[in-house]
Amino acid sequence: MKTKLTLKLDQEVIEKAKRFAQGQQTSLSQLIENYLLNLTREEGSPITISPLVKSLSGIIDLPSSSDARKESREHLRRNMPESKTPQ
Repeated sequence: MKTKLTLKLDQEVIEKAKRFAQGQQTSLSQLIENYLLNLTREEGSPITISPLVKSLSGIIDLPSSSDARKESREHLRRNMPESKTPQ
């Protein structure tokens, strides 16, 4: 059963959250519900995976020898100005 909940939040936070939810193709209510479910879930219980994440699963087939962190650092070094390159 769905129940209405009233929250008092900073207006800017609400607007940013609404834009984020829209970008995720979900509602702000669903976003908050998912957050609270994950926050309060018992240790060891399965994590709920959103339909969007499920649809992305398996899209990229990486070789077992790939190192995502190393590749990310190399990408940043090639594409960021020298002063902002992470160490």
